[in-house]
Amino acid sequence: MSDFSRVGIFGGTFDPLHVGHLQCVRTVKSRLALNKIFVVPAAQNPRKPRTDGPRDEDRLEMCRIGFKSDDYVEVDDREIKRGGLSYTVTTLESFSKDHEPSGLHLIIGMDQFEELDRWHRIDRILELANIVVVTRAGHSTPTGLSDFPEGLRPYVSDFEKGFGQLTTGRHIEFVRMPDADVSASDLRKRLRTGRSVEKYMSIEVEEFIKSNELYGPIGARIGDYEEFTRFCSEALYNKKGLNVRGYDLRPTTAPTEFALIASGTSTRHTAALAESVLTAVKDEFNVFPQSVEGMSEGRWVLLDYGSLIVHVFYDFVRQEYRLEELWREAKDLGIKDPLAK
Repeated sequence: MSDFSRVGIFGGTFDPLHVGHLQCVRTVKSRLALNKIFVVPAAQNPRKPRTDGPRDEDRLEMCRIGFKSDDYVEVDDREIKRGGLSYTVTTLESFSKDHEPSGLHLIIGMDQFEELDRWHRIDRILELANIVVVTRAGHSTPTGLSDFPEGLRPYVSDFEKGFGQLTTGRHIEFVRMPDADVSASDLRKRLRTGRSVEKYMSIEVEEFIKSNELYGPIGARIGDYEEFTRFCSEALYNKKGLNVRGYDLRPTTAPTEFALIASGTSTRHTAALAESVLTAVKDEFNVFPQSVEGMSEGRWVLLDYGSLIVHVFYDFVRQEYRLEELWREAKDLGIKDPLAK
């Protein structure tokens, strides 16, 4: 067993590494007196579709550069070497062979905590590690068991003032860190459009990204975006998408040039429609979206392809937002079902 009795494990895609990641690790190290923290870039998050971005080796190097002054941090490549979907339970079982399980602390964000009960083999995860949930200033934390995800509540035997005992013998605690108003998806957009990112990442990481052109625009691989919009609409129709409409937004002040909107009959159908676009575009253009939002819920899925944003709604939710009313000055592309008589 390792000499390090209190070990943190902090996983993620780190696409890109930003100040929020650094603050998270440093705050937890200080508050919990951990001896060592392993930063573990994932090969592929099983709960998120793949997005366009750097190679695995580049994400590893960003982490090494970003944490080089933190001698208690070790950037670990076991998930990337393993390849495929990166399941947390597999990684924890691997670490438990070298470290006392009682000293393992899995570090996650509040957004991950909210869906923790849906993680693969959550029962085993809660046997293998203590859970440390990092929250930002101004964000609420659970005040009682009713604030926990429903599937997690049976594992909590006692909870008070941000600390809970688990029925597995482990514990869960909440740690506040300084507020860092930054998101990876916003950073990727900033990098692709040449906007400043100096407030959100170290100069060394920024220099590495720019010198290796890690976040270049994807438009060159797509070409004509109007034709690309029509191509994506066919993928939606092929999966029986409802009321598919495309718009040229260039006459408006919208932040993108084209938009495509469609409905599904259920949240499952909505997710399947979005998946059909992801697959078709990957097969035809070898391009992944710059970001994907809402896939796990299936109420409103957004696929960001730069100059085209694809919105796929559960039809009931679409009626609430009425995006078409915001695009009254846009040009309707007159998209039709290619299979219709």
